[in-house]
Amino acid sequence: MSASTSRSASLHYRVDAADLHAHLFRVTLSIDQPASQQRVSLPVWIPGSYLVREFSKNLQRLAARQGGRAVAVQQLDKHNWQVECVPSSPLVLSYEVYAFDNSVRTAWLDTQRGFFNGTSLCLKVHGQENSVHSLELVAGKAIAHWEAATGLAPHKVNKRGFGTYLAADYDELVDCPVEMGSFWSAEFKAGGVPHRLVVAGASEAFDSARLLADVHKICEAEVRFWHAHGGAAGRTGKRPPFKNYLFLLNAVDDSYGGLEHRNSTALIASRRDLPRLGEARLTDGYVTLLGLVSHEYFHTWNVKHLRPAEFTHYDYAGENYTQLLWFFEGFTSYYDDLLLRRGGLIDDATYLKLLNKTINQVLQTPGREVQAVAQASFDAWVKYYRQDENTANATVSYYTKGALVALCFDLTLRAEGNTTLDDVMRALWQRCKAGPMTEADFAAVLKELGGRAFTREIAAWVHGTRELPLEELLLPHGIAVLEEPAQLQQRLGLRVTEASGIQVKTVLRGGAAEQAGFAANDEWLAVEVAGVGWRMAKLDDLLLYAGSHKKVTALVARDRRLLRLELNLPAAVTTWRLVLRDATRAQPWLAAHA
Repeated sequence: MSASTSRSASLHYRVDAADLHAHLFRVTLSIDQPASQQRVSLPVWIPGSYLVREFSKNLQRLAARQGGRAVAVQQLDKHNWQVECVPSSPLVLSYEVYAFDNSVRTAWLDTQRGFFNGTSLCLKVHGQENSVHSLELVAGKAIAHWEAATGLAPHKVNKRGFGTYLAADYDELVDCPVEMGSFWSAEFKAGGVPHRLVVAGASEAFDSARLLADVHKICEAEVRFWHAHGGAAGRTGKRPPFKNYLFLLNAVDDSYGGLEHRNSTALIASRRDLPRLGEARLTDGYVTLLGLVSHEYFHTWNVKHLRPAEFTHYDYAGENYTQLLWFFEGFTSYYDDLLLRRGGLIDDATYLKLLNKTINQVLQTPGREVQAVAQASFDAWVKYYRQDENTANATVSYYTKGALVALCFDLTLRAEGNTTLDDVMRALWQRCKAGPMTEADFAAVLKELGGRAFTREIAAWVHGTRELPLEELLLPHGIAVLEEPAQLQQRLGLRVTEASGIQVKTVLRGGAAEQAGFAANDEWLAVEVAGVGWRMAKLDDLLLYAGSHKKVTALVARDRRLLRLELNLPAAVTTWRLVLRDATRAQPWLAAHA
């Protein structure tokens, strides 16, 4: 237990898996010294996921007692409550939380598994946010055979992980998710620090030894990246900024995502993407899973410790705006796959395939010409996390374009020969003392290590909407760019689903489909070619029936009305393919010792 959590806790949360079938946690919050008008609130969002999610919608049966008597609780707004108290007498609040969101962001409880983030279960006690908090996990009869895991510091905990944990303050309490159930787990050390990997929901085919070994390699590569270099830019200390680390992986039928925390991460992935016993090949799904692990672990440094200045103190009551997600998410997205390559988990061809995919995703998004990546960061709350049929036309992902901005800075610095983006990241860590960072800090370190100001590049790449100079930067590093015909959806300017007929999801700005009058939610039923009508089941049927004709009539259903749309089939629309032409020139970048 750290010195910060060694003093006695004055706030106590008792969490009981009260009803597995009704998916209800019961929480009892004891406040030793309440204020006369004690306010409590539940966060409306969780750091790392930039959307107001209104967690209070799942809270019910809130009641208060003081001195053995029931006292009134007044609700002030959607997530704030107030209790009239006698200050010298402890206050006990009890309530239930409905937990049936099987994601990394909220809470889940059923007969197989329990999981929660503190932002979903733990009311904040106003005026005592910086006090020591204790969390008691109760192993009731229904879950007596379960285990529990969390990144919180144990205080009085049994061998199954149930018992009392301590947090230095409210921020730490809600930044350490909890996993409960019958899960697989194993431990290893990276950078001299204990790590634990927990996997829930895996099938009998799960190759746990392979995943453990590969996660270990990722952790060692990233600890080396941040801490194992000397020199003026690299005096960052050789140990990670945590005393232990916990991976919580939930394997399900079909999902994907992760959420970073100060000394842990919650991950969700398809169990089909886990490595399988007796199968040595590196599947695309497994590479994606390893990239997710790499991404969230890198966040331990880049956003949880080194972080936007606007996130110095989280405001859990509403949006927390920053223009720096292109750096904290985008640069993390650049390094997640690159460090897989440098750690020996993938080869050059696999890495270039992943990079190629990112490039084409950005190039096939018309919104890149509408919104700069810094503004996209600021608008995450209303655009990236509220995607609709027009998202691709109106904004750009700060993940994918941010990763390409990082690539451009890295290749530029390497070409000019003074430094690398690796050195810049470590110098930022040192400059900001692993704390709040601004864009001015980034610009200052670029100038210091790069030998010149990068004002023009920051203005163009981060705050502008012109194309990034990717091809001219890749070529000196041994990577050639070839152009190939794009897939039919991209040629037409459409994004569709084909599970049950052809459903139009997005009509891309300026494409042939938009010019013909297609709209999102249209059902494309058939096509007429030279006076002959053909029923379509898949989009590729269009090429079969159109033959050499350059103009067809599309028959679509919109709000149950049949429409005839004159569609001009476009000429060549191309996509990029990266090719490694000179491995020697690429190695200092791709295989640099992380």
